[in-house]
Amino acid sequence: MDHEDMSLGLLLSNASLRAASFIVTIYGDVVEPRGGAIWVGNLIETCAEVGISETLVRTAASRLVSAGQLIGERQGRRSYYRLTAAAQTDFAAAARLLFGTADQPVWRFVYLGGAAFEADARALEQAGYTRLGSRLSIGARPLPPLSAGAVVFNAEVAGAGSGLKQLAAEHWDLPSYDTAYREFLERYGKFSEALNGGAKLSPIEHLAARLLLVHEYRMIVLHDPRLPASALPDDWPHAEVRRLFAGLYVRLSGAADDFIARRFLTEDGALPAETGATRHRINELLAIM
Repeated sequence: MDHEDMSLGLLLSNASLRAASFIVTIYGDVVEPRGGAIWVGNLIETCAEVGISETLVRTAASRLVSAGQLIGERQGRRSYYRLTAAAQTDFAAAARLLFGTADQPVWRFVYLGGAAFEADARALEQAGYTRLGSRLSIGARPLPPLSAGAVVFNAEVAGAGSGLKQLAAEHWDLPSYDTAYREFLERYGKFSEALNGGAKLSPIEHLAARLLLVHEYRMIVLHDPRLPASALPDDWPHAEVRRLFAGLYVRLSGAADDFIARRFLTEDGALPAETGATRHRINELLAIM
């Protein structure tokens, strides 16, 4: 593809976008650090740029309301959606992972006791833990909420821990995350090269590209078990992926945030181009580059 003819097509060619999930990305990237509600027309315009129809946007927004993530409001003839308080808490936690300094992994064993042990096991699996037996899970990510019957043991590796990589390889599907990270590197590496070669994007394409960047990175990193480096293969690609993510996010943000300020509407007027929270995100990413 000629760099001068570069478009979002390179990023969209292998993307598998679901309307509800992409809307969640919009709220996490655009709305959560600015607060307030946004007009549904902004969702429709932004989603259209990545091939999601108005019908799918409206259906997905209604489902997110039913799921307790959004609250729908009307002002005159316009509909707005804002994050619920619970969703704001979840989105802030995700933002710390995507844009902040990662917490040091802490090995934990969780004994699954009590009547709710199966529900606890599912919650732990969603949080990157794996089961060693019917009543025992292990992982290194922060714990999800658990029932009173769960017993948590913080642990550390004694001695050289030479078998740690084998333990991780046998109990987590590390190749799937490795593949996802390397596909991200290939696609967004080519996109970065195209920008370096003079490819031009419109203001809304800057925003759409940044949203796709966040969306794909989020879909990998939120499920990555995020094990300590000592448990991972020597060529684990996450650090390289994170640097690429940081560089592209910062590069796209000037035009993307200007577009947000010109086009995105709340019930009280336009969203700001930047806030203390958005500046903090950029500064955190600059430290990674």
